[in-house]
Amino acid sequence: MANYLSPQEITDYTSQGGVNKVNRSVLLILLMAIMAGVYIALGGFASSVAAHDIANKGLAKLVTGAVFPIGLMFVVINGADLFTGNCLIVISTLEKKTTWAGFVKNLIIVLIGNFIGAVAVAFLVANSGALSMSDGRFGAYMIKTATSKVNLEFTQALCLAILCNIYVCAGIWMIYAAKDITGKVLAGFFSIFAFAISGAEHIVANMFYVPLALFSKTDEFLELAHVSADQLTWSKFFINNAIPVTLGNIIGGVFIGGMYFLIYKKLTKPSSH
Repeated sequence: MANYLSPQEITDYTSQGGVNKVNRSVLLILLMAIMAGVYIALGGFASSVAAHDIANKGLAKLVTGAVFPIGLMFVVINGADLFTGNCLIVISTLEKKTTWAGFVKNLIIVLIGNFIGAVAVAFLVANSGALSMSDGRFGAYMIKTATSKVNLEFTQALCLAILCNIYVCAGIWMIYAAKDITGKVLAGFFSIFAFAISGAEHIVANMFYVPLALFSKTDEFLELAHVSADQLTWSKFFINNAIPVTLGNIIGGVFIGGMYFLIYKKLTKPSSH
């Protein structure tokens, strides 16, 4: 017996997983989503600390990519509900095992839970003194990172978010294939490593990066980052980043789920035994 699932089996597994995810209480979904927000934020925190003082941008991205995947490892192995991954519920919805209303309701609850978890970690980091690291350069790094995110054009943010969830959901697809912890870690690591290096936009990660910068928007960090206060605001976060990135992440996830639904549920003939 193979120690991994075939693509056809992954599709079946993901479809049943969608049914299980939708048919839970609101409180259970919310708590699982809060945990995922915490986990992704922890990955963002650790990877930012690792990369913040590296001058070479390519090397900084490489280091970020090497550390950030810990967040998804926490989510998958410990158990949690991540908005980007839950977009794959679209498979059970297309199979009519779950409803579109159930799909949308699940994504809304998970998005709220992810926000609570990620912002809670951002608040803790902002009040931990960590931003003063490297003579304030860590704080300035977070300010610059967030400012670049909230000043993207709508189309840029949307496209980067679509790319993000193609990476993430393709990675989750491979994680589902593995039957052992080592396989899941390796499958998840390289896909998220590539996503983090690419600079694509992940709404849950942004729920950590941007609020952290907003909580820490002191004159000292703004000056070090060469950023003015009006370049980084909550309204810019929601309008310029959260809306297009959320939409793009949904499109990317539905693309992966929809394509495999067509390939393995519609166009592949069942094997005869």
